[in-house]
Amino acid sequence: MSDLITRDRRHLWHPYTQMRTAPPPLPIVRGEGVYLYTDDGRRVLDGISSWWVNIHGHSHPKLNEALARQARELEHVLFAGCTHRPAIELAEQLVALLPAGLTRIFYSDNGSTAVEVALKMAAQYWWNRGASERRVFVALHHAYHGDTFGAMSVSEASIFTEPFAPWLFPVRRAHAPYCYRCPLGLTRPSCQIACLNDLERILQEEGERVAAVIVEPMLQGAGGMIVWPAEFLAGVRQLCDRFGTLLIADEVLTGFGRTGRMFACEHAGVRPDILCLSKAITGGYLPLGVTATTEDVYEAFLSEDRRKTFFHGHSYTANPLACAVAIASLGIFRTEGTLARIAALERQLRARLEPLRDLPHVGDVRVLGGVGIVELVRDKRTKSAEGYLDRVGPMLAAEFLRRGLLLRPLGNVLYFMPPYVITESEAEWALDQIVEVLVAWRWPSE
Repeated sequence: MSDLITRDRRHLWHPYTQMRTAPPPLPIVRGEGVYLYTDDGRRVLDGISSWWVNIHGHSHPKLNEALARQARELEHVLFAGCTHRPAIELAEQLVALLPAGLTRIFYSDNGSTAVEVALKMAAQYWWNRGASERRVFVALHHAYHGDTFGAMSVSEASIFTEPFAPWLFPVRRAHAPYCYRCPLGLTRPSCQIACLNDLERILQEEGERVAAVIVEPMLQGAGGMIVWPAEFLAGVRQLCDRFGTLLIADEVLTGFGRTGRMFACEHAGVRPDILCLSKAITGGYLPLGVTATTEDVYEAFLSEDRRKTFFHGHSYTANPLACAVAIASLGIFRTEGTLARIAALERQLRARLEPLRDLPHVGDVRVLGGVGIVELVRDKRTKSAEGYLDRVGPMLAAEFLRRGLLLRPLGNVLYFMPPYVITESEAEWALDQIVEVLVAWRWPSE
């Protein structure tokens, strides 16, 4: 056994890992492009962008240089009462890219806290305006927004949240447009997005008690990699406008090109009142969270009364190293044709994955931007599957790793989400592995 694994097991506790039964962790010593290298010299293609964060490839020269240059100038300074050039320049560039009207940037340090900031911002917005009765949050089924308590509250009740259920605040939940498993038993496009009626019903029932509706636009991630029709997102915005409530868009996963647009909200041409970013913002280098909002929300916190201050912050808020590398990442989008690369990858994913629909154990194939998804079922007629705890996930992950491809299925949902710099031939090799394994796959006997 690797010395790194031995030492790891002595002290470390890994995320989302049953430490008693999990296989040994992969000892990675370096990364380059789409590849990770183990301590024994193996090369593994990073098929999940290291948990959806790495978009320009590992050890990108421009990001390396930006990080090193900033480290020589200013590594960190508190952001309460101080400011610095990287934070200012990143905010300016984000405001220029975000949907028009999102002009205020609040920094935090990861995706879950970006969501916490959004929830607190929405709640206090109404409190500051004298509408403290607006304390209901509305979320969607199959949602995942993070692992802190507010984020868990607005996420779907699941094995992730079950032990903490007594401590979570109540949330109203509306249907999501999970078209393959339509909660109404309808089909697209004849359904006319009827699932949206559930959100309308809840907003009517709650009336002026609603603080905000929170959604993962266009692609619900850990809840099953569910791709939406853009009309649903547009309808959510219209309902929020009609009922006078805030819309929070959690783009922690979808932001920075993952769905083929810079931000997923662009697919429906909508602007949320609050938008959350993290994951790919630094190209996968450092943790950084952003909660962007409008002048209307921001101005509700401006007062001679200090009680209306937004009392939230983190020790590493607006860390200069993270901001500097995020600026460099945005520069790569401009100079290396990143969105065009994603469009080409999307075409390749569709061409290779769509034929898998004919396999007896493939229920659905979904592709959006740089994400390819295959949902496996035991029975195509009943669509039966065991969800996140389905043992098919670890079994498939082990087989792909044996072939040199790092994937981490969500139970019966297999997805391929590589860094955008993946070449056509590299993607073709990875897709060859996926197709070969799934064609030969048989459900293990119970």
